[in-house]
Amino acid sequence: MWPISAVGLTVCLAACGPKGPPAFPAPEVGVVTLTSQTAQIQAELPGRTSAIETADVRPQVNGIVLARPFVEGSLVKRGQLLYQIDPGPYQAAYAQAQAQLANAAAAVRTAKLKAERYAELIKINGVSKQDADDALAAAGQADANVAQAQAAVQSAQINLNYTRVTAPISGRIGRSAVTPGALVTANQATALTTIQRLDQVYIDITQSSAQLLALRQAVASGKVRKGGLEVHLKLEDGSDYPTPGVLQFTDVTVDPATGTVDLRAIVPNPNGVLLPGMFVRAEVIEDVQPDAILAPQTGVSHDVRGLPVAFVVNAGGMAEQRTLTTGPTVGDAWLVTSGLKAGDRLIVEGLQKVRDGAPVHAVPAGSAPPAGFAPAKG
Repeated sequence: MWPISAVGLTVCLAACGPKGPPAFPAPEVGVVTLTSQTAQIQAELPGRTSAIETADVRPQVNGIVLARPFVEGSLVKRGQLLYQIDPGPYQAAYAQAQAQLANAAAAVRTAKLKAERYAELIKINGVSKQDADDALAAAGQADANVAQAQAAVQSAQINLNYTRVTAPISGRIGRSAVTPGALVTANQATALTTIQRLDQVYIDITQSSAQLLALRQAVASGKVRKGGLEVHLKLEDGSDYPTPGVLQFTDVTVDPATGTVDLRAIVPNPNGVLLPGMFVRAEVIEDVQPDAILAPQTGVSHDVRGLPVAFVVNAGGMAEQRTLTTGPTVGDAWLVTSGLKAGDRLIVEGLQKVRDGAPVHAVPAGSAPPAGFAPAKG
């Protein structure tokens, strides 16, 4: 009896004894496999638009404005009549100059005939040598008077033409500062109107000298093609301007107060969306890295020291924390210069359940996210 009771007691104690901790499954995490790729490093810089051509229209003669045959704000073509100044006084001056030219031309014929006669007479001592010299000089003076009269006619013609104030360039014309009946003066300080060519516009951009040096190094190394640097714009409302521009030149002087340099880009403006003086943000390519590692921002966080860190799944299926060195953002990713390499499986989903050195179950990101976790967009 005793041996049986001892066995039963042993079995009972074994069955009723404390159990070990239950084994929990490894948390499921979403990963992306990193690859090296070409990355364009862009800088977003403030800029202002300006017209590619601007002309202030001013009168070059005095007079009363008789007509203004253009519509304010419309497109005008080079040579189109904008203002008609009273031509009466200038027509009279032109007619007077022509009459003086005719008189000078008639005097030339008389003076030349006299000089020719005196030249024959002096051979037979019919006139004194002084009279012959005077006749020859008078003929030369008559020629000079004709040239002077011709210049006066040309000047009068120019002034008469200036009574027609025409557009010096093609473009969009602004408001008029005068109306018919107004008195205008030659080269007055106030412009009659302004014409701006807007089919293309300049974008004046401010860039730090350090950024400019990086850009020049990229051009010198061949990463960025010189003369073909594209510039993309964001408008004041945050929308993207559809047509890219091209960087034209950089200033040759650094502003000592701000350490910045002015750049200028030219952007097509076929629909007239860009107006002079608008504020824009210009995205300029500063560098191109052919073998860059880009890590989605959802997979990069910061530790208590503020250093960027990320978790990868190592070959043993364990979560491994890496400390990173990052550069600028490229789209929705960080440019990683150290800490990650091509082929690493970066954890971007389920990070709240990950501990360094703990096992994880890796699945492609977005395929089966843990409950309550929204898959990363991008």
